[in-house]
Amino acid sequence: MKKLIIGNLKMNTKPSEFKNYAMTLATKVKGTKNDVVVCPPFTHLHLAGELLEHSKVEFGAQNISDEEKGAFTGEVSASMIKDSGATYTIIGHSERRGKYKETDRLINKKIKTALANGLKVVLCVGENLQTRTAKQATAFVKKQLDEDLKGIYENELDSVAIAYEPIWAIGTGKVPTNKDITKMMETIRNEIEYLYSAKAKEKLTVLYGGSVNLSNYKKILANDTVNGVLVGGACLDVENFAIMCKETY
Repeated sequence: MKKLIIGNLKMNTKPSEFKNYAMTLATKVKGTKNDVVVCPPFTHLHLAGELLEHSKVEFGAQNISDEEKGAFTGEVSASMIKDSGATYTIIGHSERRGKYKETDRLINKKIKTALANGLKVVLCVGENLQTRTAKQATAFVKKQLDEDLKGIYENELDSVAIAYEPIWAIGTGKVPTNKDITKMMETIRNEIEYLYSAKAKEKLTVLYGGSVNLSNYKKILANDTVNGVLVGGACLDVENFAIMCKETY
């Protein structure tokens, strides 16, 4: 079964370094049946458009502004990202929610802006350790989905993938059990059915994004409830990331 494999480079690599990365990745993943996406820093997007054209690899941004244009110094709009040739944007990543205090209301506006500009959205949701310990993880993620998708029409969900990020597992060495992952994947799908329909639930793409690496990706993707992975730090090694992208599931 085809999977969606996304690499988030975060604030790593310079444009000069990304050139070799992109060319290597494009070469290494030839022939894969999976959908492969790389999300480099904003400074690399036009370069990605040049290097990845006609390759198997799509590319996207790690974030967008909630505004279309105007006096918003330092921001990058969805239309600018789309014009670079990008097809995806990540929205609501745990680092944006945590360090930069992005609210669900802001994330909701960003999703609407991205969709209006023809970008596919990877919406990140997930709980921290305190919320999980308090046994509130399910309720917390449901609330995120309810607020983040407010006003989004069902037909627009075709351009939205949900990435579950257990914040407590990122960079800690802790990995949810297969049972934990399955439960949250099902929670997300059931909430989509509640908000939309059984058809929307069936069509939804749900990714896992908690410290995915070369040693655990096979086990994660062997779970039938997981449609793909959002890979963070582990995708910086292009050889290893290419291996994950080429796997047949």
